[in-house]
Amino acid sequence: MCPQGPPTPPGASRPAASPGPVLGKAEFVGSYPDPLVKLVPALPEIALIGRSNVGKSSLLNALVGQPGLARVSGTPGKTTLLNAFRLPAFYLVDLPGYGFARAGKSARAGYRVLITRYLRERATLTGVVWLLDVRHEPSKDDLEFQQLLIDSGRPVLAALTKGDKLGRSAGLEQVRTFGTALGLNQDQMQLTSSKTGQGIAELGESILATVEKR
Repeated sequence: MCPQGPPTPPGASRPAASPGPVLGKAEFVGSYPDPLVKLVPALPEIALIGRSNVGKSSLLNALVGQPGLARVSGTPGKTTLLNAFRLPAFYLVDLPGYGFARAGKSARAGYRVLITRYLRERATLTGVVWLLDVRHEPSKDDLEFQQLLIDSGRPVLAALTKGDKLGRSAGLEQVRTFGTALGLNQDQMQLTSSKTGQGIAELGESILATVEKR
């Protein structure tokens, strides 16, 4: 079972035409190869992690209401460093995606080391937003990453992305499927869509609750 996250509304949520600045304005701080780099000032950190094509940049942009803040690439595996974005009270940290088959073996190993050390050793890490594509069953890489999250002991929120691609009943069924397969509680999961704004406000509220509980 994954670490328990703060309460979030389970399953699907009402879609919105525009999510707006859910977390407030953010600014890009920098990209770093060192998972233990010191950010100044030291603030709580919320990490975004998932497969390389799951939509991390789009979700980050939706959460802060800044469409061009994190670059959205059509090429999976583009994020290879730790990318930090500062908000007034905390950082959002975009980590490299896992499971990118076209990356070389040594590159994949390097990503894994960076992610593993960040999750296990980062003193300022407050919580993890785990992005999962709601359209597909959990992959082998997802299942392996589940164990890494358990070992890290960090609070986890699961953002099931691309919810606009499924109907309401299919989306709710997939939420149940992910909960069973990955040991996630209903209050850890949020069905989202960066395109329509579905679930973005609720996820943002859960992130803020995680930071405040630190």
